[in-house]
Amino acid sequence: MEMPSHTLSSLFAQLGLEHSDEAIERFIVEHRPLASDCPLHQADFWNTSQAEFLAQEIAGDADWADVIDQLNSLLR
Repeated sequence: MEMPSHTLSSLFAQLGLEHSDEAIERFIVEHRPLASDCPLHQADFWNTSQAEFLAQEIAGDADWADVIDQLNSLLR
């Protein structure tokens, strides 16, 4: 069974955000640096459903976890 391979673009689309390369880069530039003591899902720029999705996917080590970790790193 092949595991899904998600990209930053597909994560941004899942979160309901613009997901072009330029939009992703703009988002990262506008929101970094994220404080090291702030879990990604608790950042103030997410709406409730986005925060819940991120928290659930990380907590469950779901198939989105790798790309969420990638975004987390990019925002630090």
